[in-house]
Amino acid sequence: MASPDAAADARPESDAGSVRVRLDISYDGTDFLGWARQPGLRTVQGVLEEALSKVLREPIQLTVAGRTDAGVHAEGQVAHFDTGAEPDAAKLLHRMARFLPKDVRITDIRLAPPEFDARFSAIRRHYAYRLTTAPYGAEPLQARSVVACRHDVDLEAMRAASQKLLGLHNFAAFCRRRDGATTVRELQRFDWERDGDLLTAHVSADAFCWSMVRSLVGAVLAVGEGRRTPDWVGGLLNETERSSSVTVAPAHGLSLIGVDYPDDSDLAARNAQTREMRSVPTVDDACCGG
Repeated sequence: MASPDAAADARPESDAGSVRVRLDISYDGTDFLGWARQPGLRTVQGVLEEALSKVLREPIQLTVAGRTDAGVHAEGQVAHFDTGAEPDAAKLLHRMARFLPKDVRITDIRLAPPEFDARFSAIRRHYAYRLTTAPYGAEPLQARSVVACRHDVDLEAMRAASQKLLGLHNFAAFCRRRDGATTVRELQRFDWERDGDLLTAHVSADAFCWSMVRSLVGAVLAVGEGRRTPDWVGGLLNETERSSSVTVAPAHGLSLIGVDYPDDSDLAARNAQTREMRSVPTVDDACCGG
């Protein structure tokens, strides 16, 4: 199902006479019901749009790089909006710091070319998933963003399994089904690093479908715990529907850490390319990684 703002997301360029503004955003997703606005519920988009509309004294509607699910965090989210007058970016940044709650921050505000689209201009999105193997679980200050796992996970087996998923594939086994949405994606990075007890998965792709990153992590973690083999993970790419054997990892370990964009001169071409069909047409082609 498309989000309520799908129609707005489909507009690739700003209207004549308006100014396009880019926002870089960070948030703790624990107490949000995801990014997308929902009537009567606390969402990141809802909180940001309400605050921006009050400060700018006009209705503001955001288009985002990737709609995150409930409980998922962001350190490098990107959004844009159009406004009738050029804002003082530095002044607006300081004002928003006073208007916004502590669990969401706008970290940068800048003017953007009219062709810039936070969603359709994106080349790739980067996520991090954080686990701890400490026998006592996550440190208290990390409890909202790090997931506890077994202390004896086989990291090399997890790395081997992750490598089998790289490339352009149908990731239907790892995605929640959405009518009319393609599950073909190009997974460009999936590797792991260890820092003491902290394990971090780095996952990058041109786009992600619904619940894909957490499903990828859940499948590979099953390998690390000895319940599955790397070949089993690779075999999931042959599935044409979501696999019931894949456990979705908890939301709070996941964070959107960055979004890449082309040079300004290539924005229009990228927007057009993103809209091209892969195997199935979809309005949710650049959805979420949660």
